[in-house]
Amino acid sequence: MDSELLEQVVNNLKEINAKLDQLILQAEFKEDHVGEKNKIIADSLDVITLLSLADHLRTTATTLFEIGPATADEIASVTNKERAVESNYLNQLVRMNHVKKYRDGRKVYFRINDSLRKK
Repeated sequence: MDSELLEQVVNNLKEINAKLDQLILQAEFKEDHVGEKNKIIADSLDVITLLSLADHLRTTATTLFEIGPATADEIASVTNKERAVESNYLNQLVRMNHVKKYRDGRKVYFRINDSLRKK
């Protein structure tokens, strides 16, 4: 393997590790400072599942982890993407069985399915 390519792979892995550490720290902070509704248990993240997702889907899934059950509009306001785009991504995650979809009145909410959490 070319040394430059190997160095790039190592740097990419370090970046991914730093992002995962940040997610875990955010989850620990929320566990300490947020009520039961949005509580996230840091060691329940299934890292392998998150890493297997495409970048755009991983961003949507991690945003849903961060804010808890939400509408596509709420996710879009955090990710700065169009609501229709986030709705599409959320529905892809539903079809992949990573996210559950439910209706409350006229609004459609999404929440992380247990498949993204360790059993």
